[in-house]
Amino acid sequence: MIDEALVANHVFLNLRNVIDPEIRRPVTELDMIGGVSVDADGVASIDLKLTIVGCPAATSIERDVHDAAVGTDGVTSARVNVSVMSPAEREALTAKLRGGRPKAMQFGPDSLTRIYAITSGKGGVGKSTLTANLAVAIAERGLRVGLVDADVFGFSIPGLLGIAGSKPTQVGEMILPPVAHGVKVISIGMFVDDHTAVSWRGPMLHRTIQQFLTDVFFGDLDVLLLDLPPGTGDIAISLGQLLPQAEVIVVTTPQAAAAEVAERSGLVARQTGQTVIGVIENMAGLAQPDGTILELFGSGGGVDAAARLTTPEQPVPVLGSVPLSLALREGGDSGVPVVLAQPDDPAATVIRSIAETLSTRSRGLAGRKLGLSPR
Repeated sequence: MIDEALVANHVFLNLRNVIDPEIRRPVTELDMIGGVSVDADGVASIDLKLTIVGCPAATSIERDVHDAAVGTDGVTSARVNVSVMSPAEREALTAKLRGGRPKAMQFGPDSLTRIYAITSGKGGVGKSTLTANLAVAIAERGLRVGLVDADVFGFSIPGLLGIAGSKPTQVGEMILPPVAHGVKVISIGMFVDDHTAVSWRGPMLHRTIQQFLTDVFFGDLDVLLLDLPPGTGDIAISLGQLLPQAEVIVVTTPQAAAAEVAERSGLVARQTGQTVIGVIENMAGLAQPDGTILELFGSGGGVDAAARLTTPEQPVPVLGSVPLSLALREGGDSGVPVVLAQPDDPAATVIRSIAETLSTRSRGLAGRKLGLSPR
């Protein structure tokens, strides 16, 4: 004879190890387990409530729940009874995930998430490729990372991370972003048909970015990266208004003309109250078999842009100079970033070094509410 109630309790405790792959929390914490019972023969019966009809992770969650149950001492077999949450239960889940707070900007001025906006003065400098690789490299260091593809007209992040065609899951009014290589990702490319051109004006662009920062549930992040469109247009201004605490990184090529244009994107960031913390020089040179460097795009652009953006109050360093790399391009085409596919590649080495710098920068607490109260 077995103690049925005790075994059922052990099953429930084991189910805490089952993680919803989209929300990244235990199914028990998400109230997805309606009940657990065990009969005298050791057969466990688990009521599993999925968040929505057609949940894309349904098969894996059901399998993991079954395996956790049969792995419990005293359980001979398990049945998983699958149903779907009611609208009231979904609403309660949404409220729980938001910590009881009403829908609002997730990354307000009191947020401890470090926010990096990656910008450039012109297109074609490899900004999106660098952003995707930086996000993955930072996540590899064990940090919780989110990535917003704010380049609405030229979105490319889903393809660069190998999730082109992926769609977010919607739970009530909450959008759950797909996860790629440990990074939670949102892009307008996940909401439009393939090969569709987006042609929106300022107000629509502003609402889209605002929705990404309110309706998309990223959870607690250590770092949020934003891939901005090139130039100094509506989205850069909107993000300056929505996230004035964001720290801006300017990407340029070594070419003098590119460095001059790159300066403008940094100046716009400052006009909106953001801080420029560094410059990344991309396409810095191509190593030759004899050890020499072929500077296809000239030299000195990164140093020049950093010097232009440096002020007496705020020095702007060159965070890194990323060499031209066939592996970097191939990683973007395949959807497996070079920092994962070929971590010893010279470009990957520099990107990983920049990621280490960004990961270990201290976060100032001055002026921020910590959510603590005296007893």
